[in-house]
Amino acid sequence: MAITIKEVAKLANVAPSTVSRVIANNPRISEETKKRVREVMDQLGYHPNFIARSLASQSTKVIGLVLPHSSGVFFQNPFFAEVIQGLSEGVHEKQYALQMSTGKTEEELYEGVVHMVQGGRVDGIILLYSRIDDKILYYLKARNFPFVVIGKPFEFVEKITHVDNDNYLAAKEATEYVIGLGHEKIGFIGGSPSLTVTMDRLQGYKDALRDHNLLLNEEYIIHEEFLREGGQEAVKKLLKRTIPPTALIVTDDLMALGVVNSLTEMQIDIPSQVSIVSFNNALFAEMSRPPLTSIDINIEELGYQAARSLIQMLENEKEPVKRIIIPHQLVVRHSCTEIDRCV
Repeated sequence: MAITIKEVAKLANVAPSTVSRVIANNPRISEETKKRVREVMDQLGYHPNFIARSLASQSTKVIGLVLPHSSGVFFQNPFFAEVIQGLSEGVHEKQYALQMSTGKTEEELYEGVVHMVQGGRVDGIILLYSRIDDKILYYLKARNFPFVVIGKPFEFVEKITHVDNDNYLAAKEATEYVIGLGHEKIGFIGGSPSLTVTMDRLQGYKDALRDHNLLLNEEYIIHEEFLREGGQEAVKKLLKRTIPPTALIVTDDLMALGVVNSLTEMQIDIPSQVSIVSFNNALFAEMSRPPLTSIDINIEELGYQAARSLIQMLENEKEPVKRIIIPHQLVVRHSCTEIDRCV
């Protein structure tokens, strides 16, 4: 027979309402009382009925995650596994659950979000991307539904809580790093130009070239999906240029892995013939051969702060709009070298 909340309250010598507040982690309850009640819950094997609690409070204790509509990117790119790890840590602290929504097309993704919102399945939503003219973002904003964006919104920046890196500065620093090694012919391999992260990093790259009086060659700029195949296709195109670049800024480690694969197959040495700086500092950036110089964007922290910010919004209707910038760091490994050693 299931243990009831009244039995927990009796053994802990508190009121049943106090047990409910302990389960909800109410700040009004002292840590001493919380500890005593939780020990009794463990002793009796009591597990809260979250479905019943949700019906009573009109809260699902569930947060929806909206993934990019390209399922290939989500399942293959380790960025999403790491960001979800951070999200999981953030929601676990407040006893929330996560529900993912994705689709093969933008329309499927939009319909999935509408069902989550109008069906009352989630309390709030986190968008794991930010793109230009996003129908889902417009929908959530129009309904005044609680949501947080990972990335900088293309519009309404001052009105939407978002967690991001300074992608412009990160790309500028990455480009200046290879410029400092003597490179002047620098290519840029980015994701979809509809993504704000791509446009911010592209602008940082362009401004670094301008600030150092280097010519911007539009033929050195390639956009592909954040996949290994995207990197493979991009570098093949760049190497067909009349004068190919000697250094590459690749805005995703998985794409960079594709670049490394293609260059290795063509027997082009890294870094003596082509230097590479990538982004994200995923595990295989270090495992690559050679290990990749990469911008560490603290992916898990992006997810953790997004979850934390959304829960704060849910717990306090007057929570102000916030822009949280997660610091980045250039991790230097062995995929870059000075131009005077390039063939």
